[in-house]
Amino acid sequence: CKDDVLALGIDKYNQECRNIVMRYSGDWRETVERIGRWIDFDNDYKTLNTSFMESVWWVFKELYERDQVYRGVKIMPFSTACTTPLSNFEASQNYKDVNDPAIVVSFPLANEPDVSLLAWTTTPWTLPSNLALCTNPDYEYIKIKDEASGQQYILLEKCLNTLYKDLKKAKYVILQKIPGKDMKGWEYIPLFEYFAPKFKGKGFVIVNDKYVTDDSGTGIVHQAPAFGEDDYRVCLENNIITEDGFLPCPVDEQGLFTSEVTDFARMHVKDADKNIQKFLKQKNRLIVQSQMMHSYPFCWRSDTPLIYKAVPSWFVRVKNIIPE
Repeated sequence: CKDDVLALGIDKYNQECRNIVMRYSGDWRETVERIGRWIDFDNDYKTLNTSFMESVWWVFKELYERDQVYRGVKIMPFSTACTTPLSNFEASQNYKDVNDPAIVVSFPLANEPDVSLLAWTTTPWTLPSNLALCTNPDYEYIKIKDEASGQQYILLEKCLNTLYKDLKKAKYVILQKIPGKDMKGWEYIPLFEYFAPKFKGKGFVIVNDKYVTDDSGTGIVHQAPAFGEDDYRVCLENNIITEDGFLPCPVDEQGLFTSEVTDFARMHVKDADKNIQKFLKQKNRLIVQSQMMHSYPFCWRSDTPLIYKAVPSWFVRVKNIIPE
């Protein structure tokens, strides 16, 4: 404890820690050599050595001065109760079956507002940060006219059961079949206006990626790059965001919406799901509202639901030095 450290003295405390670390160094060397791993133990370095730490800082300084270091993000499992990211191993330790919202939301085309793309999600709280929609380039999508509402929708034919509870009784007409690859670049009307001005001309378009599947949802996946690994990768590859540029991430470490999301500020994201659905319903953008039981990761320490969230990290630029 702190008092013991002060009584012992910092220098003696550090030496004691070093002794603990090095306690089994001889046994480790013997074991490693016996299993045939080739390591130069006589001229090694240890991360606890001051000379090693100074070398690392020197390298970092050199990279920084050459503008080769930037602050980016990594999408990681995040505990809003402990206010800390978790490793993927930790995130896999505590899965539970839970009931979550399962909703279908409409995204009207910018040049044809009477036609809407349909996206399905179990995380309504990520919708305020939507920047794109993703289709699979190898799939064929259909444009239908729903006879009950008169609305025209685009989705996968295989996923019509997401839109209609009973396909035998469903009344719709297929108007057109569209390859997913031909939809790339289509623009749609943003669901929320929070980040629309900053991404006008770059975001709110359809992108293509083969990670989109046809086994659930609508075959169209909404992209919130701060809250999903694939979302981040796809938006980065399509130049909607950049590695060291602005990324909409309006959720703080406690899982509360920031003031950027004015309608739901200071609400915990999981609590905000209901309010967001109500908001979408008022805007006539909520097409299907249901729930589904699925397996979801929980924090093993606090036993609270995890979220996936962009966590600031330092990176070294590599692309610009590849030719050299």
